[in-house]
Amino acid sequence: MPTSERITPGFLRAWPLPDPGGSKYSRGQVLVVGGSRRSPGAALLSGRAALRVGAGRLTLAIGESVGVATAVALPECGVVLLPESRDGSVRGFGLRAASPDLARADAVLAGPGLDDAGETAKMLRYLGRVTARAATLVLDAYALGALAGRPGLAGGGRRILTPNTDEAERLLGRRAGDLDTDVLAIARRYRAVVSCFGRIASPDGRLLTIDDQVPGLGTSGSGDVLSGAIAGLAARGCEPLQAAAWGTYLHVAAGMSLSKAVAPVGFLASEIVERLAYEVVEVGRAER
Repeated sequence: MPTSERITPGFLRAWPLPDPGGSKYSRGQVLVVGGSRRSPGAALLSGRAALRVGAGRLTLAIGESVGVATAVALPECGVVLLPESRDGSVRGFGLRAASPDLARADAVLAGPGLDDAGETAKMLRYLGRVTARAATLVLDAYALGALAGRPGLAGGGRRILTPNTDEAERLLGRRAGDLDTDVLAIARRYRAVVSCFGRIASPDGRLLTIDDQVPGLGTSGSGDVLSGAIAGLAARGCEPLQAAAWGTYLHVAAGMSLSKAVAPVGFLASEIVERLAYEVVEVGRAER
């Protein structure tokens, strides 16, 4: 069995977040690529989560039919409108419209709300070419399906993958077995940090774990919150492993708090988002 390190508030206090600085630019710029006509809320949840963990500036690159409504729902964001297919899927080639934002972004999150594997694969090829080398690329949802079996599709820079167990199996190309071993295998194969169900692995073989199980986190949009929080922390200046460790812990801690305040199941992904900033502060207090 792989040797793991347990993530606790004390562990995170010894690995503090970068100083936020005095301006939105010092806290980093996030670009979220997603938001098809069927699922605009996914990109919105991710973007809001990125801001709640302290990222400074947010842009959503989303389907043109839902862009204005999304911008009204989240007035803190900028919006880049991407061309859509007749069915409302975001076109891969249309990401060229976001080229200036890609060049400036400190973290790019691709996947929330995308719903066409072929178009998403085109996006990943483009992202691999034009995303700034120093930026962190976070892949979630349909982006992971497009990446499966093609480790070099999105380039070879700083990458974080946030699969659920079904997506992990697609990345592995087989049924999952021991999750600790499998998450490490994905990290090595795709040369990326991986966060999957409380396990965070790096390509060099480091494994971090969170023991707490929160059934209520298994709800629609919860994964979008997790990937957005991780992207926001990466934009702030965290290295990929630190961003994944902090983001995963904050996601679980928010779920634990809501399990007590609302119910073990039945709280919403939007409520998880609203707990994130509070949980950042809680890390600095007495250990749970």
